[in-house]
Amino acid sequence: MLTVHNFYQQAGGEDVVFRAETALLRRHGHDVQTFAVSNDLIEQTPRLQAAAQTVWNARMARKVTALVREHSSEIVHFHNTFPMLSPAVYKGAHVGGAAVVQTLHNFRLLCANALLLRDGQICEDCLGKLPLAAVQHSCYRGSRSASAVVAAMQTVHRAAGTYRTGVDVYIALTGFARDKFIAGGLPPERIAVKPNFLEERPAPGTGDGGYALFVGRLSPEKGIETLLQAWAELGATIPLRIVGDGPLADQVAEAARTVPGVSWLGKLDSAEVREQMRGAAVLTVPSVWYEGGPLTMIEGWGVGLPAVASDLGAMSSMIRPGENGLLFRPGDAGDLAAQVRWLWEHPGERQRMRDGALQTFHDTYSPERNYEQLIKIYGDALQARATRSSVQH
Repeated sequence: MLTVHNFYQQAGGEDVVFRAETALLRRHGHDVQTFAVSNDLIEQTPRLQAAAQTVWNARMARKVTALVREHSSEIVHFHNTFPMLSPAVYKGAHVGGAAVVQTLHNFRLLCANALLLRDGQICEDCLGKLPLAAVQHSCYRGSRSASAVVAAMQTVHRAAGTYRTGVDVYIALTGFARDKFIAGGLPPERIAVKPNFLEERPAPGTGDGGYALFVGRLSPEKGIETLLQAWAELGATIPLRIVGDGPLADQVAEAARTVPGVSWLGKLDSAEVREQMRGAAVLTVPSVWYEGGPLTMIEGWGVGLPAVASDLGAMSSMIRPGENGLLFRPGDAGDLAAQVRWLWEHPGERQRMRDGALQTFHDTYSPERNYEQLIKIYGDALQARATRSSVQH
């Protein structure tokens, strides 16, 4: 099989999953080839050419066809195709004779900025519609022209039927996400649900470090403002450690100087993050967007760390309140503070949720469970390929 990914300039969860699934398949004896490009290349591409290739990159389609034929790949599993690969690569894989699987890591097929978020609020103005609002509001990178390019990509491929017929099986990360993609026009029978996972089982933690933890990009959609407001209320009674970097770094640094109990550790490597998780009493996930399938929560559950998360999107579907964490009203700093405080003040319940977090990881997010689900999805994709071939002939 062939796994394909367009890396972003700033590394994220999609990159981690691409590498983890490739390694998982190889450990189980599969012959896996990879093809990856980076968004760094876009800076070397003339603007008009980059715009055209975002909609249809014939060169990349031919490259995928050649790779499929060279390696006799039966399945091509795409992770991210935006913007350097384009949806043209689906046709490239089909021309080569392979089945196509696409993981839906975000909402790019439905929303120009991939978040279904505008001005800090959930926005579904383009869901199942022409993406005119995306252009009007400059939703992609604050640029009307760049938003128009993304909108053109979506519109062209919806009209051409690419999203309905070019992919044999889509992988949504949660049932919630699957429902959104169905509302956006993807065929329900082609969307399977398989969550993200960890490549290896981590060693459980003790949770006795005496602090709460946030891990993630310091950006508005991650709910940083809500987090800092909650700790302005909680103060030093419950120390908070913030791990990550991003556009709101200055705001976080200021809070670390002025809000009692808040400390900013900056960006840490994966091993250091895991150690922070092992000692933490609670993980905070205050995102104000739907999220895809937050790896941070999965990593936390892998070491037995319960989460207090926004009652929104993927988080609502992943957390079972009282078993592996708690939910709070999205954007409500007071409710976040109240839920964290309750968990902090009830160590018996916290321990029960630690056990539940470990069980959740074992049942749903372990490498073994993920492999079982992935192989079934590949089987469905091969069946779809066979059906497609019989119809064509």
